[in-house]
Amino acid sequence: MKKQYLYLLLMFVVLASCDLEQLPESTASKSAVFGSESGLKLYTNSFYGILPNRSTHRADDMSDYLCRRDVPTFVMQNAYSAEISSGWSWGDLRNINYFIVNNYNEAVPEATRKHYQGIARFFRAYFYFNKVKRFGDVPWIGSPLDVEDPELYKGRDPRTLVMDSVLADINYACENISTTSDNTRSQVTKFVAYALKARICLHEGTFRKYHTDLGLGGSANAWLTQAAEAAAKVMNEGGFKLHEGEGTDKSYRSLFISAAPNSSEIMMAAISDLALSILNDANWYWTSGTYGDKASFIRTFINTYLNIDGTPFTNTPGYETMTFMDEVKNRDKRLKQTIRLGDYKRVSGGVQVPAPPLFSYTFTGYQPIKWTLDDMYYDTRDLNINAISMFRFAEVLLVYAEAKAELGTLTDDDWAKTIGALRKRAGITGGLNAKPTQVDPYLQSVYFPNISDPVILEVRRERGIELCLEGFRFDDIVRWRRGELMEQEWNGFYVPELVTPLDLNEDGIKDVAFYQGTRPSPTVPGVTYIDVSPTVGGKTNTQLLKEGTKGEITWLNTIVRKWEPKNYYYPIPEPDRLANPNLGQNPGW
Repeated sequence: MKKQYLYLLLMFVVLASCDLEQLPESTASKSAVFGSESGLKLYTNSFYGILPNRSTHRADDMSDYLCRRDVPTFVMQNAYSAEISSGWSWGDLRNINYFIVNNYNEAVPEATRKHYQGIARFFRAYFYFNKVKRFGDVPWIGSPLDVEDPELYKGRDPRTLVMDSVLADINYACENISTTSDNTRSQVTKFVAYALKARICLHEGTFRKYHTDLGLGGSANAWLTQAAEAAAKVMNEGGFKLHEGEGTDKSYRSLFISAAPNSSEIMMAAISDLALSILNDANWYWTSGTYGDKASFIRTFINTYLNIDGTPFTNTPGYETMTFMDEVKNRDKRLKQTIRLGDYKRVSGGVQVPAPPLFSYTFTGYQPIKWTLDDMYYDTRDLNINAISMFRFAEVLLVYAEAKAELGTLTDDDWAKTIGALRKRAGITGGLNAKPTQVDPYLQSVYFPNISDPVILEVRRERGIELCLEGFRFDDIVRWRRGELMEQEWNGFYVPELVTPLDLNEDGIKDVAFYQGTRPSPTVPGVTYIDVSPTVGGKTNTQLLKEGTKGEITWLNTIVRKWEPKNYYYPIPEPDRLANPNLGQNPGW
């Protein structure tokens, strides 16, 4: 694909410039691309294909807070191996490197060349950052290699060398990309580069801090400092702000269902275009009982959403046995903008209809709506027109807060303009202006038992809630060295008794009932009946109630999920290791 793109690019420029006809073909090709700003722009546009596409809405499908129709093989005992591993592809890197080493034509002004060189190095930093996250040590290749180049068979370079090179690339991008604003929110700008730098440095700093086996803890603070400084650059000079114009009930979710990216908060997005049939499949994925993964939140995570007054929900007496209808009331308003609850409605044939959680889709009762459009028209096939954000200002605030918290330098003012601001947008009324001083025992015991700093705990809570379903969670638990969270049971809302139908949205219409053995008769019209018998049809049932005839719904907990130290890295795919034995293999694989 890259070669085809470059060929078409060269042909376009050659045809556009009659002067090139007098030059030899090979000379004309390189001159056509690197001898004009239009050539540089066209070439660098080919790099955008390495960014997440419009399927990013499902990027958290393997995470600790979602259950799904099946257990990911990566966390099933003895199920994943080097034979089925993937991701060891390098074609994008050669395309980028070819540009970087050939972008020296003085026919183009130096500042222009540096701008596009900055774009190229942004993408090289992005490329390598993802490779290091997946595999750890990887070979650093800074030039385009030919098929007979001995460098193709080199071993892997140390993480420190690769990440220092990544930092040099992203620093160059930040300093030299000249575009400071893009109204389409689809292009890399200077401040998108700073946002990526903040993301990279936070990841590397916390990874080095918590993965003590690397012996790199002494350099962690330097990376965290750069993360905070890069985030501050965006906060102070980028001109972005949190979107609050639709009130606490709608502003958050509107960021994810709008056709045009919200220009105040979204920094860069994958844009849908109905006229060009460039669409996404968010509704199809999140509402279909057959197409998607039927991914639903687990109750353990839903418990982390604060009460509207800013106090932990799990401080509420009897929260363990609250029904769905009661537990979702008076909570952080992002909850009602993330899952179906209360008065949520959808549109069918132009008419609004009640839309409680559907057990033809959800296994737990906590059915996501964050990326789905309310009109049922979009539910079949890839018809969605909403933009899918890749960089947004809220993440920058969270990076700043976490980096400062890890450094121990977060002030009350820092808290107010980051975590406090995000919670204020979510309708929370308490704890907005001063950092916390008390540890939440639920958050500590269930999620982060090795963390005693209440500020770090609350920043992590906020990151999980604000950025859920945006593709950050697996990387977060890896860098925090909390992979064991992937072993959590998949639990749903509390069911107080069998047979009695529940009205999940309290609209007077019963929605779901759970039974064992013989299906109740007569049935209540419109109610979904779910058999939670230990065995169904002679086979072990995968959907049960935790206490037998009552309790939390559980799903697929008969399948053991096992996290081992080796899971912090993926294995080098076996075909690639066999082709180049110098690569070795990651420990445990």
